[in-house]
This record gives sequence, structure tokens and C-alpha cells, in this order.
Amino acid sequence: MIQEKKTDVLAFGAHSDDVEIGMAGSIYKWTASGRNVVICDLTRAELSSNGNMETRLQEASEAASRMGVRERVNLQLPDRGLYMKDEYIRQIADMIRKYSPTLVFAPFSEDRHPDHGRCAELVKEAFFSAGIKKFKTPGGYNAHKPNNLFYYFINSQPNPDFVLDISGFMDQKLCALQAYQSQFQPGESGVKTPLTDGYLERVEARERIYGVEAGVTFAEGFKIDRPLLINQNIFGEGL
Repeated sequence: MIQEKKTDVLAFGAHSDDVEIGMAGSIYKWTASGRNVVICDLTRAELSSNGNMETRLQEASEAASRMGVRERVNLQLPDRGLYMKDEYIRQIADMIRKYSPTLVFAPFSEDRHPDHGRCAELVKEAFFSAGIKKFKTPGGYNAHKPNNLFYYFINSQPNPDFVLDISGFMDQKLCALQAYQSQFQPGESGVKTPLTDGYLERVEARERIYGVEAGVTFAEGFKIDRPLLINQNIFGEGL
């Protein structure tokens, strides 16, 4: 079997900018403290109303750099074609085995964009299968079972199961998102979409609401499929 890498966080998105919308503040917070974060985009967002594949790849690389992420990969699965296929599950499971993360993140399934929900379903399947020794993946990496699978929010604003304080990192989150000029500020030649109509302001407002509810300035919210075990510092700050 091939020796895998060791990673703290592996975050999946259907398109580049998904991960940034949901959890760029947390990612910057972690990389600033020395954590190793890898981002895996499933598609090249080739059907986006604005920009093109080459532009999106450049923007994704710039956004990763602004978050302190050293490695970002793209599986080049079909945009609007993220159906439950064995081939896709195996490719995603291969990434989990390759990077051997402690934590895995994916979009929350309840979202106006179908690709986001399907990304969540594919990652959930791959998360489980990656830990099965006899499950074959293209890269031949060792089986790996991450500690947890968490879901971040893109277009939705549900009640989170937990939040992470990003009070000191909201500016960095917006900076990472602003790397996607083709999506949020396409200019006069661009097509009007939900992303071009005050979207970043809505993201900032959402994180402010989550923060206020938790007693901080800004926070990012997350969901989890099972109870979250808190076994230390329950009377202190954080988990």
C-alpha cells in the first residue's frame, strides 16, 4: 500500500469558492496556528454564469494562498453532474486516504444549489468507505478513518450544531472571497446572479448573527451527523 500524507483538515467543495463561503475564517485561523489544511474542489465550475475554468482555477489558487492553504486539488468531476456514482465515491475516498485528515468538511446538504447537497452525499459515502480496508480506490492508499465529518453552510442559514469563533479573522475571510472577482464583481459584462447582488455582505451578516448568538463578534456555523463529544475544557474557553 502507498504511504499517505498526514493532514489536519480536508475540506471538500462542489466548486471553488464553496469552502471559502462556508469556512474561510476557520481555515485561516487554523493555518495561522500551524495546522495543515487541504482543499479539494470536485468540479472546475465550468457551467458558471460568469468567468471560465481557467479564471476560476487562478482565483481558487489565489484564495488558497490568502488563507494559508498550501495544497488545493481539483477532481475535475462534471459541474451539474455530481450524481451518486461509484466512480466518484472512490475518487473522493482516495483523497481522504491520500491526505489522511483528522477532520473532513463538506457543504451542508440543505442548499438551493443541488450540487452542494450532492457533494455532501458523495463525501458522506466516501468518508465511510475510505475506512474499509477492502474498499478499492484508484491511488492504492491505506484505509483511513477520520475523526469526524462536519458540514459548513453556503447559501443556507440553519441552526448550527456548533460554531467556531472567527472574530479576529472575518477580514481574512472576506479577503479570500474577494479573490473570486469573476463571481462577486464580474463588471458590466457579467451576468447578474445571486452572487453579484450583495452576497458577501449577506455572508458577513450571517457570521455576525452566529457570533452574537455565541457571545462573540463573528462565528462560522457547522452541522454534524452524530453527537459531538466534549471531553475536556467544558468549563473553560472553547472545546
